[in-house]
Amino acid sequence: MVKAKKKFGQNFLKDSTVLDRIIQSMPKNDNKIVEIGPGLGDLTEKLVKYKDTLAYEVDTDLIGILKTKFAIDIHEKRFELIHTDVLKAWNEKSTLYEGSYDLIANLPYYIATNIILRAIEDENCENIIVMIQKEVALKFAASEGEKEFSGLGVITKLASKEARILFDVPPESFEPAPKVMSSILFIKKDLDVKLDKSFLKFLKVCFSQPRKKLIKNLSSVYDKKLLSDVYSDLELIETLRPHELNASLYSQMYTKVKNGKQRS
Repeated sequence: MVKAKKKFGQNFLKDSTVLDRIIQSMPKNDNKIVEIGPGLGDLTEKLVKYKDTLAYEVDTDLIGILKTKFAIDIHEKRFELIHTDVLKAWNEKSTLYEGSYDLIANLPYYIATNIILRAIEDENCENIIVMIQKEVALKFAASEGEKEFSGLGVITKLASKEARILFDVPPESFEPAPKVMSSILFIKKDLDVKLDKSFLKFLKVCFSQPRKKLIKNLSSVYDKKLLSDVYSDLELIETLRPHELNASLYSQMYTKVKNGKQRS
């Protein structure tokens, strides 16, 4: 019996109904499937019946189990297993697969946000279907005006054609059961959009104190006269809170602030 390790944020998904619903949610295309953290292989077992799958697993104790369980699939090249930290893999190659792929995974909560942002950045990743903490999923799927709207929502709005929560997954679907509700997040990326990395830093400033006025957050870093000019150009009121501005206006504001030209 393999026990889940806290250091890897492991919660093994055991609910067959949830597993089937994930498979049913997958886009109909010819893309490779990339799975992060296959664990004991319960989802993987269904994935390889559907499409060729490439999996990244960091836990050494699980590698032997997975190689044994999927020995035939590995031999027939339906399944490939890479033993490494997926974030290190991204740092080395900037992509997890040299071709179009869809990311499907039950992600550890502690690195889920980072993984999703890297997948959005990865030009070869076309669709993202991931199980994450519901609170985080709401932030990625939120729209302006909603209390959950944050920098993550801005990024998703700009970089995707569609982003939504497919369904929730209760704690009892896992072993061990987490203390929070989980959700399946779906993101269909807009492959024509490339986000500037410094834009992400800009958004961190914008949402640094979500309950304060946006201009107050920005003025901690940027010149107040410049911000006044930007607000005037975009016809924005200075009482706006960070969650009240839409993604397009954040993009326009960033461009103007980056250029840094003030009216004389």
